[in-house]
Formats: sequence, C-alpha cells, structure tokens
Amino acid sequence: MINTIRWVTLAVAALCSAMANSAEYPDPERYRAAMEAFAAEPQPEPGGIVATGSSSMRGWHRRIGTDLEPLTLVRRGFGGSNMYDVRYFLSELVLRHKPRAVMLYEGDNDAALGASPEEVLGHFEAVAAGIHAHLPDTRIYVMAVKPSLARWKIWPTMRRTNALLRARCDTDPRLHFVDVATPMLGADGKPPADLFVKDMLHMTDAGYDIWRDATQSVVVAQEAQYEHARQPEPTSE
Repeated sequence: MINTIRWVTLAVAALCSAMANSAEYPDPERYRAAMEAFAAEPQPEPGGIVATGSSSMRGWHRRIGTDLEPLTLVRRGFGGSNMYDVRYFLSELVLRHKPRAVMLYEGDNDAALGASPEEVLGHFEAVAAGIHAHLPDTRIYVMAVKPSLARWKIWPTMRRTNALLRARCDTDPRLHFVDVATPMLGADGKPPADLFVKDMLHMTDAGYDIWRDATQSVVVAQEAQYEHARQPEPTSE
C-alpha cells in the first residue's frame, strides 16, 4: 500500500513535469531498415528473453549469450536508440517474439537529447503497458542508466531517471530494476576510465564484466528456473 501511494505521488509529479518539459525526439523511422533486418533473421521460438536497447545493449551482443548462460536470448539492441524508439517499435522488437521476459536498456540517449527523467518514465510506462496488454505475465528487467565520463555533466539527470524507474519497479512484481550503475562508480564517485573505450561512452570488457555480474544476480537468478521448460523432451528409440 505504501509503495502504491508513493507511486501515485510520483506519477502525478511526472505528468506535470512532462507537460512542462518535452524533448525533441528524432523520427523513429530512421530505424526502419534495422527493424527489417531483424525481421529477416531466423526467428526464435516464443518464450525467450528479448534483450533490447541502445548501443550499450547492442555492444553486449557478442558476449551476452555467454555472460547470461543458460538463458535463451533474443538480441535486439539497436545503437543510438532511446526509450521512445522502443515504444514506437514495440511490436517489431518485443511483441512478435512472445517473450517470457524483456531486458531493457534505455534512458542514456534520452538524457543526452535533453529529456527529463519524468519524460523517460512516461515512455517507459507506455512500453510496459504495451507489453502487458498483450503479454500480461511477461517480466520486464529495467537496466539502470549507466554513468559515463563522456556524459558526466548530465549524470544527475540520469541518476534521477534511475530513481524514478526503480520506484516504478517497486510497485509491480512483474518489473525488476537491475542496478548496473552503482557498481560502475569508483571510490571517487565517478566511473573509472578503464570501463570505457576511447570515446568514454561505450564500454570495454571491464564495463561489461560489471553488467554481467549485476545482471546474473537478478535476471539469471530469476529466469534460469524457466529454461528447462524450453528444452525438448528426449526422444526414445
């Protein structure tokens, strides 16, 4: 009950703020070719876990399968994207695969566009509502917006976004917040440079090691129990 009251208060504040401050998001249709490329790939069986989001998720494609064994993952990261893009392409990215769970990383590029934490939350609400309207039991793992040296000046905004997303997850047992951000901060309160490639935005393997550990303790711990249901029964001769 306390969480519900707290969430209603936050939601009202979010709505008021979003009405007063709206970022100019680019046209999502810039990703139409990427969606068509996803559709052209061999399509996985229903019941897996869709992993979608911006370039940090896309960069994880090469090792996420190993990092999150034994989970069955549908890789749908698309670089440069934001929460509104996921909302716009929800059918292509998520619904068509009928996943049992979704891992979502967005908010990074939203903040860079000037979106307020409340605006990001509003788009996330639409994403979650869209998923649960068609797949009411699907779990959504919301990954925290990561700190980076390239965008350190807007880290306070990102931190507020994380606080709103975490609070939202606290109100619904189908939503889970995955804090990949806190373990990326060093003793001085900033992320170490060795977590990033030259642009100080995208991550090295050291950064993905942190994501692996944080995600295993939440997503793998929860979802591994469902993997046996996806395995075919052995055939007898």
